[in-house]
Amino acid sequence: MAAGVTVTSTTPLRRQPVQQRSAKRVERMLEACAQLIEEVGYDGVTTTLIAERAGVAVGSLYQFFPDKRAVVQALTLRNLEKFIQTVDGRFTSTTLEHWWDAVDSIFDVYVSMHREVPAFSKLHFGDVVDLRLLDDRRDNNTVISDRISEMISTKFDIPLDEIQLPISIAVEAADGVLNLAFRRDAAGDQKILDEAKTMVRGYLSSRLPS
Repeated sequence: MAAGVTVTSTTPLRRQPVQQRSAKRVERMLEACAQLIEEVGYDGVTTTLIAERAGVAVGSLYQFFPDKRAVVQALTLRNLEKFIQTVDGRFTSTTLEHWWDAVDSIFDVYVSMHREVPAFSKLHFGDVVDLRLLDDRRDNNTVISDRISEMISTKFDIPLDEIQLPISIAVEAADGVLNLAFRRDAAGDQKILDEAKTMVRGYLSSRLPS
């Protein structure tokens, strides 16, 4: 993971799985939860359904999670880490000559996850469940924008305090337009996705150093 990236202190687990078998069981619960959200949405999911789909007893689920929200929170935090790690991989494996190349990479990773990661299109980063699902001290979009700001600051040696507010505004604006793109087309209306990328680059170009 990129240096300087803040890790959320929120944890939905009652206890951490110590043995490999327990860790795999928790992983099956998260996979089952994702599958069910794809099929019936967040409101249709119950802990009983998650346990049945994962092939575990409900009591086993409650050993690790107090309720359905906690399972979904763990799934969303896992997706956040996948997002950050994928972006970090793009940063290290691709020649990025300018910060807008990094922004384009971040944008593309988000769209790919929306299309490919089970339940991501339904949950995004948790707003459908709780505006502070990722971290009880900050709203979900702030968690995302802070992570992105830290990564761009580190990669391009731009002072963090110069980019946090512009990145935060760009994330909020992009979130709204991306939601529109995926409402119009389950795979994302490409014309709207292109407009969103142009909008974000245009705004940030007027705020970040060239």
